[in-house]
Amino acid sequence: MDITQYFWLFIILSALQPLFARKILDMRRLSMIDRIQKTRGSRVILLVHRQETMSILGIPLMRYIDIHDSEEVLRAIRMTDKDMPLDIVLHTPGGLVLAALQIARAVEAHRGKVTVFVPHHAMSGGTLIALAADEIAMCDHSVLGPIDPQVGQFPAASILKAVAEKPIAEIDDQTLILADVGEKALAQVQKAATALLARHMDGPKATEMAEKLASGIWTHDYPIPAAEAQELGLPVKTEMPEDVLTLMTLYPQPVRRTGGVEYLPFPRRLPPKDR
Repeated sequence: MDITQYFWLFIILSALQPLFARKILDMRRLSMIDRIQKTRGSRVILLVHRQETMSILGIPLMRYIDIHDSEEVLRAIRMTDKDMPLDIVLHTPGGLVLAALQIARAVEAHRGKVTVFVPHHAMSGGTLIALAADEIAMCDHSVLGPIDPQVGQFPAASILKAVAEKPIAEIDDQTLILADVGEKALAQVQKAATALLARHMDGPKATEMAEKLASGIWTHDYPIPAAEAQELGLPVKTEMPEDVLTLMTLYPQPVRRTGGVEYLPFPRRLPPKDR
């Protein structure tokens, strides 16, 4: 082979390397999912949303819970024996109420025990899904979030507050329409959350909890850690299987050109004499 052939062979292998690496990563993910399923005797479903980039332009794209996700999760649940436990791993900033509520209702209707694992965060729609589970497993510093609906780019509760504090003559038609939609959205989410929470607490308590989570008393990105979630009465345990944490490392955030966090990727332990 001459130098030109070596050059083209290098180009071809370089082009194929990302494909091979992705296939190997996919195989490792499936192997770990299979291991957890066999260990726990359950069906494992992951709903993981990472920031992704467009393959050519490199533009960052945020992923959220959408209709495609709800279709896939519902399909997985339908393929599972009704009495088999479900283990759902959530890592998401939230998304469409329609999709999240579809998943939550399917989770609620499943006869077998449903455990939701939150290794890092399950905000907004992710929290709505977690409310439907029999048990929520979190790390000490992983978080849930409020489920207050958003209308356009604004929280529904904030739109209603703004309208309530101004004379009607000073409010434009678009804002009044947004307020009307916001009022309906708040009522719908609170009603749905109350029904989900009623499995874990009595009616008045469930109504109170749903209102607290959905009414906008916190900002939409307010983090609710495990301890606070327990105080609120949610069925939270801080026992996260190591296999679930290992599985999450197989869903890495796409590498950016400039990273803000660096460390040597192996455990560090004090020598026995220093403990």
